[in-house]
Formats: sequence, C-alpha cells, structure tokens
Amino acid sequence: MAEKEGSGEDCTLAEVEKKITEAFEVFDHECNNTVDIREIGSIVRSLGCFPTEAEVQELLSKVEEEEPTGHVHLEKFLPVMTKVLLDRSYRPIPEDVLLHAFEALDENKCGYITKEELVKYLTEEGEPFTQEEMEDMLSTALDPKTNTVRYRDHISKMVVDESEDLPL
Repeated sequence: MAEKEGSGEDCTLAEVEKKITEAFEVFDHECNNTVDIREIGSIVRSLGCFPTEAEVQELLSKVEEEEPTGHVHLEKFLPVMTKVLLDRSYRPIPEDVLLHAFEALDENKCGYITKEELVKYLTEEGEPFTQEEMEDMLSTALDPKTNTVRYRDHISKMVVDESEDLPL
C-alpha cells in the first residue's frame, strides 16, 4: 500500500516539475534551458504565485549563478520553484482585500478608476510597476470605450480559483 502512495506523490511531483518546466520554456527564447533573469518574476506569476518584488529578489538569490550572468538555468530554477509550489508560497491576495484597495483609490466612489489615476497610482505609489507591467495591466483592465477600469469586473478576472490550482 505504501508503494501506491509513494508513486502518487511522485506523480504529483512530476506534474509540478512539468508545469514549471513548461512555464520556463515559454520564456526560454534561445531554447538552451536558460532565461533572462528579468523574466523570473513573470515565470513565477504565470505559475499562479504572487510574490512581492522583494520575494522575487530573494528567489533570484537562490537560483542565480555564483558569477552572475544575467541568466537563470532551468536546473537551478526547477528545485527552488518546485519547493515554492509544494509549500504553496506566494499565495494570491483575497478578493475582499483587492476590492478594498481599489475602493480606497476610488475617491469619488463611482465604481471605476480612470486610466490616468491608475497609471499615477501604479507608477508613483508603493512598489512601482515597470512600463511592461503597466501595459499588461492596462491591456487587461482598461475598458477601451470609457478609458476606465471598472474594478469590480477586473477583480473577478484577477482572482485565482484555488481549486483549479496545482494538483496537490
């Protein structure tokens, strides 16, 4: 009986490693099992994790080569990221907390934030977004007709359904 349980765990571990490898390969533009170090945050987030920039930097310190090359190798990234996923680190922010944050930014309490306000908040306050992150956010959040973000609608797109998460 213990053998079956062990093989089930191995299967789960293999599935987790496969998911990480597939996400890594999306960013491996040279097909040489390395990615640009600047892509690590995107890879981690594509796996359903939501680390702060400080947590991304901590992760980088674990996977970066001793002599920094600007690239991360899959063989160093895989065991570290596997542990992160199995430990369920960097969990998403709950929906009610996201809603409260948007409502705090919505000074007029009208249910939306203008593009200009959002850009200002995300580039000048707290941990600033990069230009690429800003473009990604606007492409998914912004209503092109009104140039606003109806945050209740956007939050529903941002929330991760834990039941659809990794097979753990």
